[in-house]
Amino acid sequence: MSFFTYSQDSLPKKSVEDYFNLARNFKNQNKIDLALEALNKASDLAEKNEDVKSLLDSYHKFAQLYLKLDNEENTLFYWDRAEVLLKDIEYPYGDAIHKYIEAILLFRNNKNFQAIFMLNEAKQLNNDRNFFNNILLTEGNIYLNLEKYENASKNFNSLVINTDIFEKEYLATKAHLGLSELHLKTDKFKESANHGEEALKLAQQNSFNIEILESHKLLTMAYEKKEEYNLALQQSRKILLIKDSIFNIDKLKTEQKTADKIRDEFKTSEINRLETVNEELNESANRSEITAVLTSAFLIIISLLAVSLYRNNQIKLKTNDLLQTKNKELQAARDGAVQAMEAKTNFLSTVSHELRTPLYAVTGLTHLLLDENPSENQKEHLKALKFSGDYLLNFINDILQINKIDADKLEPLNMQFNLKKVIKEVIDSLQQSAKERNTKITLQYDENIPGHLMSDPIKLSQIFMNLVGNALKFTKDGEVKVIAKLLKKVDDDVTLYFEVEDNGIGISKEMQESIFEGFEQGSIQINREYGGTGLGLTIVKSLLGLFNSKIQLESELGNGSSFFFEIVAKSKDAMIDEISFEITEKDYEFKGLHLMIVEDNKINQVITKKMLTKKEITSDIASNGLDAVELAKNNEYDAILMDIHMPGISGEEATIRIRKFDTKTPIIALTAISLDDSLESFYAAGCNDVVTKPFKPEVFYQKIGENIFDKNIGNS
Repeated sequence: MSFFTYSQDSLPKKSVEDYFNLARNFKNQNKIDLALEALNKASDLAEKNEDVKSLLDSYHKFAQLYLKLDNEENTLFYWDRAEVLLKDIEYPYGDAIHKYIEAILLFRNNKNFQAIFMLNEAKQLNNDRNFFNNILLTEGNIYLNLEKYENASKNFNSLVINTDIFEKEYLATKAHLGLSELHLKTDKFKESANHGEEALKLAQQNSFNIEILESHKLLTMAYEKKEEYNLALQQSRKILLIKDSIFNIDKLKTEQKTADKIRDEFKTSEINRLETVNEELNESANRSEITAVLTSAFLIIISLLAVSLYRNNQIKLKTNDLLQTKNKELQAARDGAVQAMEAKTNFLSTVSHELRTPLYAVTGLTHLLLDENPSENQKEHLKALKFSGDYLLNFINDILQINKIDADKLEPLNMQFNLKKVIKEVIDSLQQSAKERNTKITLQYDENIPGHLMSDPIKLSQIFMNLVGNALKFTKDGEVKVIAKLLKKVDDDVTLYFEVEDNGIGISKEMQESIFEGFEQGSIQINREYGGTGLGLTIVKSLLGLFNSKIQLESELGNGSSFFFEIVAKSKDAMIDEISFEITEKDYEFKGLHLMIVEDNKINQVITKKMLTKKEITSDIASNGLDAVELAKNNEYDAILMDIHMPGISGEEATIRIRKFDTKTPIIALTAISLDDSLESFYAAGCNDVVTKPFKPEVFYQKIGENIFDKNIGNS
């Protein structure tokens, strides 16, 4: 393997972005001296063009390059330079990269939980695909270090089949290396060797020299564990040959010389700048007769300041020592808090899945029994059972909703919708509850509000559902008003005012301070009389926080309550009113379809099969992921219903394996989704759609129809 170099001046003239792309390619191929030269060209050009953002980006790329060289001193040098620039400009992408580099530094200092926390902050600031993929890779390495192998495997597997336009092959190579190391640690030596070979093949095709060396190292260990000593010896010899070519003394000297030269040039330019300033000051001083006097006074003042600064410096050193001690204590406390939050998240993830699975059996069997013409007496009991199941499911969803917001796993969407239609749908869905309470729901809607807005209609629906539902609960023989007003419109920015007013029992002044806390309903007596979990207003408060808004309350005991808030959205006046953004339900002819059910729970197998049989759909059952892969190889199915959480290989892993030989059959994830589950990872694995258990039967049938029939129409 040979290396070529050429001088910095010989690099062809390009744009800043071109130099960045060159540097990325050189870095991945371990041509560090060329990568440094390309970045130096980029920073010079950015400075010449007075392009602060590009200059900041070049400092970040220098820092990342020195991270690859394990040179923390130079990494921090350029990281600090970038931090100075970030203080003066608004640049979310720059902030995101800054936090990403900080996360890697934390990871290298074994501060794993702080690193994950910092990566999550970086994710919120930027949605660039290449950036997100690199975060996935770093997270995978952290999870590997923490021995959280399932999480690490999920990240690496999603990168093996990535579609990154800049580093597709490099990310796939690193993912295979991560999986090889993971399987080595979990004693799956055959899988480790397979991924090692895949990594080696990709690295050799793309001249990723360091990754070629890493592949040989992992293959040496994997073959030794497999007791294939001849193959292990071959890999070991290749390591020696590669080290001689990659890490020869001349190359290391060249890289070091280039790095020193660039950093020295930076320092020299700074010294020259200061000398120029000094000369200008001296020339100015020579024009004045008072220079000597001022200089003497200046020297006396400087001497006094020097003494004062010395004393202050001693005090500062002592203060810094104290601050460092306190910082260490705070960091330890922060690590503990992050660990506690993670433990809470894992607990809720497990509990939610374990509760949803039997709930699927309860709601599913109840639905089947209600469809089998029960007697009136039995129907009454079954409806009560269905109500209890729905109530318990709503309770679980409320708790998960709050914790998703607390764990920063919920973000507002940005899509087109009709506000009036959203509010009317909420009111229509609650009319039965209003009728039972002999209460009227009225809507006062400002017609000046633009017909089409850009925001998150789903979360707005949840806010109104909770506020109106709460008002109905505490209002009998009365009225609930829903008010929507346009406060102001500047260009496309629209400020909206919303209010939900009732004439119910009201809230005392003492209870108004705590009413938005979790599980608070005012008093035990109110809880016993009116029921509920006390989480509705907590969810409203948390959801409005995503819109940078706050819920406000005016109420008087015995005279009703008024909840109001403001939200800023974007208007889309140019949209045609007749366009419908909702998906209309369709009736599908299911007779003759043949599906595979992948489910480890026996009761759930029976329920799902019966629901399919009702529509004259035949089905095969796989009790685990491995059986599913075998059935898919040997049979043809119209669709596959895939459970995610199973013993052995997970539904995601089974989907990845099936997609290697079958890319057409629709796969619908049918799962009791938990707090930790990522819908993006389901789709990345190859799923076409996701249905959460327990589900409404009409949703279940609709998803099957859409993915089988609508897909075929789209492909025809």
